[in-house]
Amino acid sequence: MSFHKVFTIYVMTEKNALDSLQVFVFDGAPVRGEIVHIKESWQAILARKDYPPAVKKLLGDLVAAGVLLCGTLKFNGSMIIQAQGNGAVRLLVLECNENLVIRATAKMNEDINLSNLAEDAGLSDLINPDGKGRLVITLDPADRQPGQNPYQGIVALSDDGKPVESIAEAITIYMRDSEQLETRLWLASDEQSCGGLLLQKLPNMGGQLKMDDEMAAEGWSRLQMLSDTVTNEELLELEPKVLMKRLYLEESSHHGVRSFDQRHIQFGCRCSRIKVADMLKMLGEAEINSILEEKSNVETNCDFCGQIYIFDAVDCKQIFASPTIVDAIKQAPNSKH
Repeated sequence: MSFHKVFTIYVMTEKNALDSLQVFVFDGAPVRGEIVHIKESWQAILARKDYPPAVKKLLGDLVAAGVLLCGTLKFNGSMIIQAQGNGAVRLLVLECNENLVIRATAKMNEDINLSNLAEDAGLSDLINPDGKGRLVITLDPADRQPGQNPYQGIVALSDDGKPVESIAEAITIYMRDSEQLETRLWLASDEQSCGGLLLQKLPNMGGQLKMDDEMAAEGWSRLQMLSDTVTNEELLELEPKVLMKRLYLEESSHHGVRSFDQRHIQFGCRCSRIKVADMLKMLGEAEINSILEEKSNVETNCDFCGQIYIFDAVDCKQIFASPTIVDAIKQAPNSKH
């Protein structure tokens, strides 16, 4: 079979160059690739909380990995990635929807002195010191029906008894064990930007990319070697289209690389007063009343964006007296954020 050589170049606006995802496929192997570069949205995430340097690095890797993983899905809804454990960081969370609107946060362990964290501390040091940590990936469809549970996959942050040392390794293990897809990731992050590269071996099932198994395996191996040359500086500084051409120039001249329209990434939060009120209702009236006995109101803030929501005694009474949360909020239109 001969493969048509195609390498399409798209003109990018300055805005797209900052936060964008580039998807491409190789004509010489059943492999897809993605490159992501995030700056403005990453800065928006960091502006909400002051994390230690090692935590920023880990969270930035998760943000880049999450967008790359979300880019592989044909899915209308939200994908949530959580790294959970008992270390200095109890939880890392990244949420990304089908439009690549992202939000992320880290929750620290208040019982651990964070001032002693080494700047080069990794995943096993920060989250999984006892080997009991786990990675949870949840797909929550936008059209999920009442009573229908979202899809959830869970893997341990260990492999053959050895601790997982990076977000890239954790995602690779998840894709191998839960999705049976060979996947490689290269991630980088600092206080200015985060970026990443993903390669994924597609099932050799026929159609345009069908080839014999030996050719498919050779192509997968060749493309991994080319990708292994990427540097952290390139992932952090180059826009995806430029990096794609730099890494796979030889591949494009021999077999062909087909790229798709770049997708824009932006920060956004889905918190709302209605969702917070629903959370208060789940806590129960007795618990809320006990808080009101100590304070004049119930105050909470969003972990992702920092938005503060305040409910006074009248607001709380409406939450439990009204038939629905929406009705409760409508009856207290002057309540503060």
